Amino acid sequence: MSERRFKEPPDRLYGRRSGHKLRTRQRLLLAEILPLLRFAPDDAPDPAGAFVPRAGEVWLEVGFGAGEHALATIGANAGIGLIACEVFENGVASLLSALVPEGEEASSPLPGNLRLWTDDARALIRALPASSVGRLFLLFPDPWPKARHAKRRFLHPLFLSEVARILSPGAEWRIATDDPVLQAWTAEVLARQEFFCVPPPLAQRPAGWPPTRYEVKAFAAGRQPLYWRLVRRSGS
Repeated sequence: MSERRFKEPPDRLYGRRSGHKLRTRQRLLLAEILPLLRFAPDDAPDPAGAFVPRAGEVWLEVGFGAGEHALATIGANAGIGLIACEVFENGVASLLSALVPEGEEASSPLPGNLRLWTDDARALIRALPASSVGRLFLLFPDPWPKARHAKRRFLHPLFLSEVARILSPGAEWRIATDDPVLQAWTAEVLARQEFFCVPPPLAQRPAGWPPTRYEVKAFAAGRQPLYWRLVRRSGS
């Protein structure tokens, strides 16, 4: 896979930002709760300082969907700070709805170890300092299965160096997908890079990986997910 075969990724990877009409409570959460959890561009030079208390390590989730994995992660890892990225406002509203009990919008305590980024994750990655992220999650992303849409995939040969730049040596990058086209693409792209140690993917979700609704849908549809655990090499 030669890089010269690939066009530069477009200015944005995602398609639409919203789906079905939001309910009144969801709109309220986006208007009043989201600003309290938003990771601001001014936070990027010192991402650990965006959390209260200051995070011992910063983790990043690209495309959190409805938020099940993000919420389970912050619940099980109090000392880290998770920046969870999602542009689809229905998904953001789902996470906020799970986080804030109905009727307690004005009084419910918010987790100090969660911040949300609702723009293209690549813009955030370009702004973060080198070696500032200790773990990265890319779980069941949009596969963009048509060949003409391959340039929209987050795992792209021309963006790997930026991803590698923000990950500290020894950092783990977790990838999961049930789409056969994206599985083949992932295997091929990872075989041609030097930034990460890449053990063979697993056919069962490893211990310590919270499930997502997309994984449940994959199994219900008879699709087999694969799970990669990459480790950032030193000096590359």
